[in-house]
Amino acid sequence: MGLDFIEEGSADYENALILTGFGKFHFLLLMVCGLIYANTAIGITILSFVLPSATCDFQMTSEDKGWLTAAPMLGMVIGSYFWGCLADTKGRRIVLVAALLLDGIAGLLSSMTPIFSVFMLLRFINGFAITGAMGICFPYLGEFQPTKYREKILCWMEMFWTAGIIILPLIAWLIIPMSLHIRYEWTMNDANVSWIFNSWNLFVAVCSLPSLVLGCSLYMFPESPKFLIECGETDLALEIIKDIYSSNSGRDRSEYPIKSLRGNEKTNTIMETHNRSKRTLSIRKKKHLKILFVEIWEQTKALCFKPHLKNTLLTCLIQFGITSSYYTLMIWFPELFERFEQYEEKFPNTSASVCDVSSIVLDDVNGTLVDDFCGGTIDTSVYLHTVILGIACIPTSFWLPLCVHRLGAKFFLVSSLLLAGGVTVGLYYVVNSMQNLILSCVFEATTSMAISTVYCVMVDLFPTNLRVMAAALSLTFGRGGALVGNLLFGYLIDLNCVVPIAVFSALLFASGLLCLFLPSTGSQALD
Repeated sequence: MGLDFIEEGSADYENALILTGFGKFHFLLLMVCGLIYANTAIGITILSFVLPSATCDFQMTSEDKGWLTAAPMLGMVIGSYFWGCLADTKGRRIVLVAALLLDGIAGLLSSMTPIFSVFMLLRFINGFAITGAMGICFPYLGEFQPTKYREKILCWMEMFWTAGIIILPLIAWLIIPMSLHIRYEWTMNDANVSWIFNSWNLFVAVCSLPSLVLGCSLYMFPESPKFLIECGETDLALEIIKDIYSSNSGRDRSEYPIKSLRGNEKTNTIMETHNRSKRTLSIRKKKHLKILFVEIWEQTKALCFKPHLKNTLLTCLIQFGITSSYYTLMIWFPELFERFEQYEEKFPNTSASVCDVSSIVLDDVNGTLVDDFCGGTIDTSVYLHTVILGIACIPTSFWLPLCVHRLGAKFFLVSSLLLAGGVTVGLYYVVNSMQNLILSCVFEATTSMAISTVYCVMVDLFPTNLRVMAAALSLTFGRGGALVGNLLFGYLIDLNCVVPIAVFSALLFASGLLCLFLPSTGSQALD
């Protein structure tokens, strides 16, 4: 690579990033974005421990649990595109901050409500908020990385997701078995009203705190320089790059050799001016809001026509297949572990499939909750099995970033999804809790790796002005699948669990085959 641009004092974004070096700033940014990703793993799967813990407090049937797990998924369906539009118009960092703070506040409030419908509404808001953080942290992190390191750094995010999956059951194991029971009663309109705060409420509250902390910590990091260049604000982008250089090298920012940045050649002066004014628009003003809607519509149309149409369709369909299966089964795994423990306790030395075990919480006559199940506590093996699920992801979390350049992202996507589809079929044939655990571990390791890889690939597939919007559109499809999947599973797990298992395995197989049509990524500078 020639270095003539250094003598000229002007460089494009890729070369400007290379001159900053790779060091302290990039590691700190990876840490905070990784923690955000780990926090999304906690936020999305937290209901997996609330379901068995709050069954009595809310008097939930399996259908109620299906609706409860679907509520945050519905929030994700709506929130994905909302946050994506904001991030591609107002900026990455500010939207990340807003999404995290909203998630934390809604989570704290949900831990205090004794009303099932209010709790479900607040979990809807949690889903609405957390999907913004999940969809934006990858583009935000990727836009700070030189091409040489970008794909590998993004793949390390899988390790943080694994950490979240491990940490969640450990927190639940620490808090939920506590004998905490705070009850407060008062009279309102001649009626007695009571408020109860149990250990699972404390668990929900504790899991809400990381969002607030991470949202505040992002104020120490800058806006994406790549986004600012796309908006025509090259001077501000250069100042941020100088700060990165100083942080990485320990030198004074004035020693940075580049004095000006060259904007994207594909972006003309008119577009730069439009983007610069667009970023300062206020959503509280009707005129400004109209301009923003027009811009969002234009960006959406751009995703639906050549040259982006093929990649848009592929990523949306792949996300639908992966997330509908993954988020449904991951949320229900602890519930299934609990049902296996209950079944094997009542019928020792008796083999049973997942479908047989599913009937453990229903009365054979009227389908109401069985009293002894409602009054019981979660078996400690359920926490242990869920921790093992996370630990099973550690090998693939290392394998992905270490080998992604050698084998290619497409290899990981296709192989992991086909294997996950086969494992899902195998769930129907398990006859005891140990077999169920082994297959669940393989399922978790392969599908979580596939999800992280899809996010990595999408950073390269779309240009800066459409990157988050494209991720948001695909996430909308994915969360829509997860919404349908949770409702389907909640209704059919006790009636005909063969149907959801067959559907999820078919979706995983189809997603794996669709990945074959994705272009190769990881070798080109960001547009």
